[in-house]
Order: sequence, then C-alpha cells, then structure tokens
Amino acid sequence: MDLAGKLTELVARTQKHREVLLTEEAAKTALVMPFIQMLGYDVFNPSEVIPEYCADVGTKKGEKVDYAICIDGQLSILVECKPSSSELNINHASQLFRYFSVTHARLAVLTNGVVYQFYSDVDQPNKMDDKPFFTLNLDAIRKSDVKTIENFTKAHFEVDRIVQEAQNLKLESLVRKEVEAEMASPSEELVRIIAGRVQQGRVTAQVKDNFTRLIANAFAVIVRESVTDRLTSALNASTTTESKNEEPAQAIDDIVTTEEEISGFRIVQAIGAQVVDPRRIVMRDAKSYCAVLLDDNNRKPIARLHFNGQSTKYLGTFAGKTETRNIISDLADIYQHSATIVKQIKELDGGAG
Repeated sequence: MDLAGKLTELVARTQKHREVLLTEEAAKTALVMPFIQMLGYDVFNPSEVIPEYCADVGTKKGEKVDYAICIDGQLSILVECKPSSSELNINHASQLFRYFSVTHARLAVLTNGVVYQFYSDVDQPNKMDDKPFFTLNLDAIRKSDVKTIENFTKAHFEVDRIVQEAQNLKLESLVRKEVEAEMASPSEELVRIIAGRVQQGRVTAQVKDNFTRLIANAFAVIVRESVTDRLTSALNASTTTESKNEEPAQAIDDIVTTEEEISGFRIVQAIGAQVVDPRRIVMRDAKSYCAVLLDDNNRKPIARLHFNGQSTKYLGTFAGKTETRNIISDLADIYQHSATIVKQIKELDGGAG
C-alpha cells in the first residue's frame, strides 16, 4: 500500500478511536506508533525506534523524550507525545528544546496523535525553532501533505534536504499569513500601491477608505469566482455526453441520479484528488449503477455505485478491469477503500503520482 493509502487508513483509525484515548500512553500506542510505522520505521526494533529515550541535560536528570528515531545508527528525529484531548502549545515542547541542543537530531515532532507539529533549527543552528515549519492535521488532510510527509519516511529521509525544505515551508507559511491578513484587512501600504496604480492624484483619507473596501471586495470576488469556476468545470465534465466507442446512450427519462449517488461520487472524487486533477474524475449514471470514470472514458473505470433499487448498497472497486463489489452501510464506508481507488487511478493514468 502506498503512503497516501496508509495515511487514509490512519485518518480513519484516528477518527474512530480519538475520543477514548484520553491518556498520553493510550494516544502513543493507538495513534503515534502506527504513524511512525507508516513512515517505514520498525517500532519493534529498539535500535531504530527508542521509546522513553533519556539523555541527562544539565540539571535535568532522568528526563525522557517519548521516542527517538535512529536512521543508519544516527539519532535523527525526536518525538514528544501528549494525550489526544490536549491542544498542543509550545509549553509542551520543553524536553524537545533541551534534547535538541545536546543530540545530533535536527528534527523534532510534537503530537497528540491527531496533530503533528514538525520542528527544526531553521532560525539558529542547534536550537529548536519556537514555531513548527510544518503541521499535519489528520482532521484536515491537504493534498500537498502526502508529498511533504514522504520526506520523513525511512526510504526518502535526507536531513539536509528536509531542513532546506523546512526553510521554504516556513517562508511559505509566513507569506500565506501575510496574504491572508491583506485579504481580510488590506494594509495602508497595499491600499496606497493599488490606489496609486488605478487613479491619479493624492490618496486622501476618503480615497484610502474607499480603496480599502474595494480591495477587500475584490479579494472576496476573486476567491468566490475561482471556486465557482472549478465547481462548474467539474460538473460540466461529469455530465459530458458519451464519446465514440463507449456504451450506447440510454434514455434520460429512464435514469434518475439521486443525491446519494452524487454524494458518493464526490467522495470518490475527493479520494482521487490525491493523485489527479479532480476535474478528470467524472460521473456517468446508468439504469443499474452509477459509474465513476477517469477522463469520462468507459475504458477507465474507477468505481461503480450500486445504489439503485437495492436494500443493500455496494461500492464496486476495480483491479484493472475486474470489479469487486463491497457492501457499504454508510457513504462514509467508501473512505475505507481509498487505497484501492487511488491505486486504480494511478494504473489507469499510467502509474502517475
């Protein structure tokens, strides 16, 4: 199973168990250890993943970090865990700060099993930064997260490259915050720049107030139209008429696309968005099932939704051209087959992603 599939499974595990994991030990065993294992490290090999790692620091004797991960015999990543019910803050990272300066590790992770904050020494060598350069939230996975997380896997680990990427991620995060701040409330500097470009004369207080409002409205319109365009493109693609050499068209009056089918299609589309542009994943309804296809090509089946006129609903998944019907009791069960869906899309797309 690829990393995206493993991450999807971990998300499902987290959503299922987090409410009962109220202690640090419970979170470590049920959530953090599987995360470390997902990255390719052997949690049962004490020379690779060292639990309760201890290195006396100054006057602090016997203080421990929950896990120390060694790569090629070199201490590389420190992991500090908190209960899944805890909101992470920098005060939780005291051991990480102390250990960072006296070990060879250049990466540290603070986690509650749901949120993973990644730290390095971007600002000052051998001193852990006050702020994480990357945060993974299993409640809100982004498409770019899979690629970032891959850098921390055992197979792809290169500390110098990661630290360089950490610098880029940190700068990107700072730039994004500044842009978001400007979008929410344009600064006087931005207002003067824009006003100076689109009108002549002095930028009076009245002009500044007017342009502040206009710029904020313009940002809102740009975002709204961008979202609308993407949704419109996806909907147009999903209703494209059948092309040559594909199944013959059926009478529209005989086919009823239900809200449940549309919701199921959106879930499959969201899963597939990990590896391809979601606009390439389209829905084509038929009498007996609703097909989900890549590039609106009937020769590229991703999944089938067998929802019509049946007390038991099935999700059809594919390995090549072979369909397997899987019973689902709830639309959320579709997520359990994310790995199979992603694998099929990659194969249909020539192994991309």
